[in-house]
Amino acid sequence: MTKLNRIVVVGASLAGLRAVQALRTADFAGDITLIGAENRAPYNRPPLSKSVLDGDDDIALPGAEQLDDDWLRNRRAVTLRADERQVVLDDGSEIAFDGLIVATGASPRRFAAQPAGVHSLRTVDDALALRTELAAGPGHVTVIGGGFIGSEVASTVRRQGISVTLVDAGSHPMAATLGTHGAQWLARHHQRHGVELVSGVRALGFDGETRATAVLLSDGRRIATEVVVAGTGVEPNTDWLRDSGLKLDNGVVCTSSLFAEGQPSIVAAGDVARWSHPLYGGALVRVEHWANANEQGALAARNLLSGPVGAQVYSGVPSFATHVHGARIQVAGMPSLADEERVLIDEPAEDRLVVAFAAKGVLVGAVAVNAPKDLIRLKRAIAACASTEELAA
Repeated sequence: MTKLNRIVVVGASLAGLRAVQALRTADFAGDITLIGAENRAPYNRPPLSKSVLDGDDDIALPGAEQLDDDWLRNRRAVTLRADERQVVLDDGSEIAFDGLIVATGASPRRFAAQPAGVHSLRTVDDALALRTELAAGPGHVTVIGGGFIGSEVASTVRRQGISVTLVDAGSHPMAATLGTHGAQWLARHHQRHGVELVSGVRALGFDGETRATAVLLSDGRRIATEVVVAGTGVEPNTDWLRDSGLKLDNGVVCTSSLFAEGQPSIVAAGDVARWSHPLYGGALVRVEHWANANEQGALAARNLLSGPVGAQVYSGVPSFATHVHGARIQVAGMPSLADEERVLIDEPAEDRLVVAFAAKGVLVGAVAVNAPKDLIRLKRAIAACASTEELAA
């Protein structure tokens, strides 16, 4: 393996920061260059759809303040020349590397025409712009997309006493993530807290010449509104890699040890990585949650130093937790891979729900509402590839 003298990390968010920290912990003696598209130190993104909208600006990531002069702020990678081992930036400069860590994350899907008053939510500037609008006391907010971001925003806006309509193309919000029972619970939960649900239709666009005054739906309806939040999912940031020779398919396709396929000196981590997961028969998965970026950034860096032969596979059970209207929702594993869904606990009076998901008799996922101990137990069972028979025992 080529000796690594200069490592370049593209992406100054959680995964990129953890990669730099891991390199330093491993006493890497070469040069490290971190390239970030924003002019801010790496920060915590989960609060952007929750506490930041309420006025809390605490989004600091421990260790971000220790980044040194090798951090290139406000610079975006536009091209990767893998054969020449160069990253080209938006100012035309070329950064050479012996080892590369791709941690460019993902960006929100946007409408073709997105007028004033329509907000996407990915950066702190996005959150601050939305916070300013909410502080002005709009009479009505429409949230497009019932995923985690959309549900968190709807919860936050309702807590502020503002009327909310949540538009989702599925039969229930987050049906693919939470399964049938979890999604049905979430729909009822939203409605109990005053959210108007509009399901099974798509938002096509907006009325208003200079600012959105209504959301236009695929069934012909029109929702008058003052503020819109578009939470319609994200796309991995791989455009700059289009001519690089790296295999791209809904992210950077990676081995189980996070090396870009066929590239012994390039690894990927976080939202942009789609890797072969050993728990799921080598299926390619891409996970957009905090814990995944936190763990993968560090492991990708260590694997880059060790090389593909000595690398450790990433077999962590994907997990995510949030609060929506005061309820704690936790997900472990990949419920979307299941062919069977089992309700283990359903206690409406206590607002508790636990659902296990299996594929061919083997646990692959779990969803828990206000039941953290049960989620921990099921997460361990998923990691152990337990069968549904073992679960029953």
